[in-house]
Amino acid sequence: MTSTDSAAASSTDALAASDADSRPGVPHPGTTGPATAPRRFYPQLEGMRALAAIGVLTTHVAFQTRAVEIPVLGPVLGRLDLAVALFFGLSGFLLWRPWVDAAHRGAGHPSVPRYLKHRVVRIWPAYVVVVVLVLLLLPEAQGADLDVWLANLTLTQVFVPLTLTAGLTQMWSLSVEIAFYALLPLIGLALLRLRGRRVGARIPVLLALGAISLGWAWVGTSLPVADGVETKNWVFGHLLWFVAGLILAEIAGVLDTAAASRGRWMSLAVRLSANRWLMFGLLVVAYALACTRLAGPTGLGDVTNIEFATKMVLGALCGYALLAPLVCNPGPFRFLGSRVMLTLGRWSYGIFIWHVAILAVVFPLFGIVPFNGNTVLVWVITLGLTVGISAASYAFIEEPARNWLRTREIRRRSNPVAP
Repeated sequence: MTSTDSAAASSTDALAASDADSRPGVPHPGTTGPATAPRRFYPQLEGMRALAAIGVLTTHVAFQTRAVEIPVLGPVLGRLDLAVALFFGLSGFLLWRPWVDAAHRGAGHPSVPRYLKHRVVRIWPAYVVVVVLVLLLLPEAQGADLDVWLANLTLTQVFVPLTLTAGLTQMWSLSVEIAFYALLPLIGLALLRLRGRRVGARIPVLLALGAISLGWAWVGTSLPVADGVETKNWVFGHLLWFVAGLILAEIAGVLDTAAASRGRWMSLAVRLSANRWLMFGLLVVAYALACTRLAGPTGLGDVTNIEFATKMVLGALCGYALLAPLVCNPGPFRFLGSRVMLTLGRWSYGIFIWHVAILAVVFPLFGIVPFNGNTVLVWVITLGLTVGISAASYAFIEEPARNWLRTREIRRRSNPVAP
């Protein structure tokens, strides 16, 4: 797995997890059981999503301009691919919250069909537009065969060899995302009995799941797959990054309970997660270690199984350290919650799906030679064009699709079909 591919993965997941359900005052619809309390909105997570999307773009620019070869700074830029862990953690946190709420109520669980419909509408409309335009118009991607078309349109690139094509190489992470969407309800249903008084056992179970997933690096390489299929890029390999978000959702779920009823270890987990300086220190140490060979190369190169597992652990720590204070500490986050960052957060999915194709166009369009420096110039041009196109993608594709689904659901609730 290359650093550029890993970085590309980052923006998908949390972007996809962003949904109308996380807006202020919007209740949890579609649950089985009693009505739920309004969900808490975290505007600072929108800002963090925007920073992560820009980080993904930055690491791709650094790779294509050879900035990753600069001593000291290069590995730091190259390891921005750990924005993958941040986005996957965000997705896990946002999508797991309804299951946590249901567990604390002691009855019911979120509607799985509704959840899946929202995931499809969130991901595919804008994504299909990008795939079609890239395969038809980008010179390096033209002439793609049927396998490439089908694999990219169905988000099965990680299972079909040689289907990652120019302008769309980052989309493998959406394959991971879709697999996690399918896996999450299974995890939720498996933990249904851990509710009420047993809710405290959910975190140890999730920790065990994440630890077991580290063995996938060895299991995956032993599978009889076709040449060119990288099993480390399957959801099981990256499950620990999602689990970091699931655990944070569990911790956030106990914040509204009385301190005396949390239990000693849960109260400790809340306090540690809310400590900004402690989490910042954890982030610095984990990220610094990830910039070394312990986590594999920051550019192109083979990754050993132990390096991959180490990267998964360090990425999970980085993602958790960034997200935990935003969720567990009620203090203000003015920059992340500013209007500019909230807007960029809404556009962040577009930034992810468009930026690789735009970067490919920037070089010939502006007469810049790839892999020959000009990092700042390429970064500024790519970011400016990507933000503009992402804004249009949000306004004309993403939001209309979500509004259509939202309106359809409101009409169905207003006019129930008689049995």
